[in-house]
Amino acid sequence: MPQSPVPVFEAADGISAETSVVVILQTAETGFGPRAAALDAEMGGILSRACSDSAALADSGTCIDLIAPQAVSARRVIVLALGKAEAVSALSLARAGGLLAAHLEGKGECGATLVLDPIAGVDLPGAEILSRVALGMRLRRYRFDMRNRRQGAGSDRTLRVQLIGAAGTDLTPALVRINAIADGVEYARTLVNLPPNHLHPDSFHDHLEPLREAGIDVEILDPAGLKELGMNAILAVGSGSVRPPRVAVLRYRGKGAPSQPMAFVGKGACFDSGGLCIKRGEQMFDMKADMGGAAAVVGLLIALARQGSPVHAVGILGIAENMPSGTALKPRDIITTASGQTVEVFDTDAEGRLILADCLYYAASRFNPSVIVDLATLTYSVMRGLGSIFAGLFSTDDAIASQMIAAGENVGERFWQLPLDRAYDEGLQSPFADLRHHAKDMEDGDAPYAAAFLRHFTEDRPWVHLDIAGKELADKDRPLGREGATAFGVQMLEEWVQSGRTAS
Repeated sequence: MPQSPVPVFEAADGISAETSVVVILQTAETGFGPRAAALDAEMGGILSRACSDSAALADSGTCIDLIAPQAVSARRVIVLALGKAEAVSALSLARAGGLLAAHLEGKGECGATLVLDPIAGVDLPGAEILSRVALGMRLRRYRFDMRNRRQGAGSDRTLRVQLIGAAGTDLTPALVRINAIADGVEYARTLVNLPPNHLHPDSFHDHLEPLREAGIDVEILDPAGLKELGMNAILAVGSGSVRPPRVAVLRYRGKGAPSQPMAFVGKGACFDSGGLCIKRGEQMFDMKADMGGAAAVVGLLIALARQGSPVHAVGILGIAENMPSGTALKPRDIITTASGQTVEVFDTDAEGRLILADCLYYAASRFNPSVIVDLATLTYSVMRGLGSIFAGLFSTDDAIASQMIAAGENVGERFWQLPLDRAYDEGLQSPFADLRHHAKDMEDGDAPYAAAFLRHFTEDRPWVHLDIAGKELADKDRPLGREGATAFGVQMLEEWVQSGRTAS
C-alpha cells in the first residue's frame, strides 16, 4: 500500500550545532524569549529587525524566512507567526504547522528544530502548542502516490523535526496523542484514496492489518454469516456485484475502560455506481470515496488504540459494492432487515441507508452500547443544504450533539445539527412494508428522511448520525492536507471521546 514517509518528531533540550533550520514560534504581541533572544544576538539583531513590524506576525502561519550569517551554526532561521495571542487555538496552531510544512517542502528542507519560548496571553500549555504545530506538519506532509516513476522524488524524504519547549516541559504525552491522531487520519485518508480495484469487499480485510497491529480485534462476517444473521439489507445492496458484501467488527478496550462500549458504525460502499438506478458519469467519478464513513471509523480506532486511550469502542463497517447486473437490487423489492422490519426499496442509489440499517441494528443488539455514532457519505441534499462549510448532524441526544459540535469547532471539522423529528416518519410509510426506503420526493430535503429511517434500527439507544457527504474529498491543497481524501470525522470524534473521558 502506498505510504508517505512518517515524519520523525523528537524532543530536544537545546539547539544543536548540527541544526540547519531553526523555526521560532512567535505571536504578534510577545517579544522574544530567552532562546530566540540569544539566537537574535548571535545573528547581530537581524531576527528582531525582521520582526519589528508586529503586523508581519499577526497572520497565523506566515513564515519569515532568513538566511543566517555565516558565523551562525544554523543555515536558515524561520519565524513562524502564530497570530495574535488571544486568537491562538489548537486549530490555528495545526494550520500554522501545515503552512510551515508546505514552506519547508517548497525550500527542499527535510529537517527543522522548532523552538518555543514561554508565550504570554496564550491559554495553552507549551507542550500542546508544540504538538499541535507538529500535528499540522504531519497532516500537510501526507502524500498518496502510486506512481512507479516519480518526479521530484526528493520531496518524499522523511521530515525530521526536533521540538524544544520551556525548561522542564515534558513533551512525550502530547506527542504520543498527536502522533496517534495523525496515524489515524493518514490511514483513513489512504483507505479513501485507494482506487476501487485495490480496495473492495474481497480485499478490505487485508487493509485492516494496522488495526490488528495496534491491538484491535478484527472479526469479518462473511456472506454466509450475514445471511445467518438476517442482514438481508446489506446483502441486497451487494447482490449486483461479483464481490459479495462483508461486515467488519472491530473491538478495542483500553486499560481501565468500562464494560459498556461506544459503537461507531461506518458506511463502507467501496464503489457506488447507483445500481440499476445508475448514476451519471460525472457523479460516479468520486464514488470510490463512498466508504469515507468506514475509513473514519478505522482511523478513529487507530488513533485511540495507539495512544492507549482507556476507552471501550466497537467499530462496525458495512462493506459492499453497489453495482448493476442481472442479480442487482431492484426498485420495489421488499427486504426483511436484520431487525425483522421490512423495507420497500425505490431508488437503488440510496443504498447507504440499507447498509447502515443492518449495521446499526447489529451494533445495538449485540453490544448494548452506551451510544451509537454512525458516519456516512449519505445524501446529496445535506450538501445542497449546508454547502461546503458544515456536515450534517442528527441526534436523539442534544447534549451529545452539542459536545460533538464543540469538538468539531476545536479541530476544524464543523457540523450543524439538523432536525430529527417523528413527523418525518409520515413520509416513510409504505402500504406493503414496515417502511419505505425513502420519502417519495428525494429532492425534498432527503437528509432528514434518511435520518428518520435509520432511527428505526437503533433500538432506542442514544444515537448520532453524521452525514458527511461532500466532506470526504478535497479538490485542492489545503493547509492541513493535499488534494484528495480528508479523513473527515476522525479528529472530531477523537476530540469528543477524549474530552468526554477527561470531563468524566
